[in-house]
Amino acid sequence: MRTLYWFTRDLRMHDNAALLAAGRSDMLLCVYVVEPRWFQPGPLGLSAMGEHRWRFLWQSLMTLERNLRPLGQRLHIAFGEPENVLPELVQQHQVNQVIRTRQPGTEEASQWQGLQEKLPDVHFQQFETLSLFTEKSLPMDLADLPHTFSQFRKLVEKQGDRCTDRLRIRTMTALPPPPGFAKDNRGDCPPITEPEHDAGFRGGEEAGLRQLREYLFVSHGIARYKETRNALDDPLASSRLSPWLANGCLSVREVTGMIDEYEQSETRNDSTYWLWFELLWREYFYWYAMKHGRWLFLRDGVQQQSRDNAFNRPDFESWCRGTTPYPLVNAAMNQLRLTGYISNRARQLVASCLVNELAQDWRYGAAWFEQQLVDYDVASNYGNWQYLAGVGADPRGLRQFNLDKQASQYDPEGHFVARWQGEA
Repeated sequence: MRTLYWFTRDLRMHDNAALLAAGRSDMLLCVYVVEPRWFQPGPLGLSAMGEHRWRFLWQSLMTLERNLRPLGQRLHIAFGEPENVLPELVQQHQVNQVIRTRQPGTEEASQWQGLQEKLPDVHFQQFETLSLFTEKSLPMDLADLPHTFSQFRKLVEKQGDRCTDRLRIRTMTALPPPPGFAKDNRGDCPPITEPEHDAGFRGGEEAGLRQLREYLFVSHGIARYKETRNALDDPLASSRLSPWLANGCLSVREVTGMIDEYEQSETRNDSTYWLWFELLWREYFYWYAMKHGRWLFLRDGVQQQSRDNAFNRPDFESWCRGTTPYPLVNAAMNQLRLTGYISNRARQLVASCLVNELAQDWRYGAAWFEQQLVDYDVASNYGNWQYLAGVGADPRGLRQFNLDKQASQYDPEGHFVARWQGEA
């Protein structure tokens, strides 16, 4: 069997069922495709890939390549459209099998379908490496996925196993040989810029695993996570695992396994449960995206709930630049623009401001987050924006935060606003 393995959001060697399957081949071509469209304006006028996301992704790719080399492999990085690049490689190297990780998102599904139509004689196979569960091991049929997270959580917890599909493969020890080491066109990719403000994130599998170990077994931050998680600007307040999870440098099954180990060897409390709770929240929106498809991206959302919010460019740009009448929002938006990251609490506040105070179409906020966040995840991003805008999975409808109250509660001394120059 001659296999092309299409790396996407699974940039790791550990706990990777798709790579394990690809390893049972006679020849293996490992490919990552950087798409030019990521850097071009999309339907809402914003590019999908900002400088922070791109830097983290490139670092992750370079780490993956270094990890492949001791196994006699290399990473073929192609700059182009998958629908063109992959068929050419298939024909050039006489590939008869293509494997990848299953992706949420309509564009990703369309690409996969298009490739199968172009290459009818090639075997295509997908594996679920981004989620805790596989579709078969969910406690319900995907079509019956509950409308709310609470219902989903109760069904999962009733099932009794936090993760039924854990491989916990620490690393790959052997891979088939590649078809030579032909030169790729990675040099055509956009340049990498140096950050003005370092948020402390560096892409790659080792960095993700190190952050996981340090948060659990060095700082023991997990033991107080429930009390600290809403802090606006404290790098020790949360796990900060999301960039590596979003890019697949870190397996969510590995995270749950390590949580279990911590609870067995150190302590089990409300905080350790709460980190699992947040991972389950992420899991829900993964399957939510799988179930609802294109409805994840429509203004009226999954609920098909019409809102009066329109789009006003000056107001939207003011929000992006951090020049609104709301200092707390401005500070968070400045931090996001300069670092590619803001806390979960800050994300909720700025999203609420855009939808409520500024009365803007939530999709533009989601598109801005997609461009800026180093931990952008299509399912979590669009699912959470719909949730807050009252057109998705929130049974309470439109959710609005009192910005003055939030400022007094989470930034009483004004340190966050001062540090990120939030005063309008």
